[in-house]
Amino acid sequence: MLESREIQAIIPHRYPFLLIDRILEVEDGKRAIGIKNVSGNEPFFQGHFPGYPVMPGVLIIEALAQVGALAILRMPGYAGHIALFAGMDEVKFKKQVFPGDQLRLEVEVIKLKRSFGVAQGKAWIGDELAAEGILKFFLGPKDPNK
Repeated sequence: MLESREIQAIIPHRYPFLLIDRILEVEDGKRAIGIKNVSGNEPFFQGHFPGYPVMPGVLIIEALAQVGALAILRMPGYAGHIALFAGMDEVKFKKQVFPGDQLRLEVEVIKLKRSFGVAQGKAWIGDELAAEGILKFFLGPKDPNK
């Protein structure tokens, strides 16, 4: 299990854009499972939407991408790089995410070839699928802060 400080030592994201609170499981280069506790204090709820706070779908996908990036950036030769989106396919949103929900973010790396990869991500609330999709990523330059 990895807590926030350990996660921040691997991926460059910081509040308010660090969207994972804990990593439950990780197999370097293969898969990872993370947790996002959705709080009513999240800055995006101020405008999305007043009176009906729902987590933006794009941020659910970003949270999945951060979990996948963590699994890759722990590998020798990849540490310190920045993972960037290259594309998304077959993204589907099945359940709205509200304050108080806990997202379980499961990502499996399907392909990794040098600086390009593909992963399957699924976001769950309990036993209900909230979102899923194929995430394509590019490993950019090393983070100058690492």
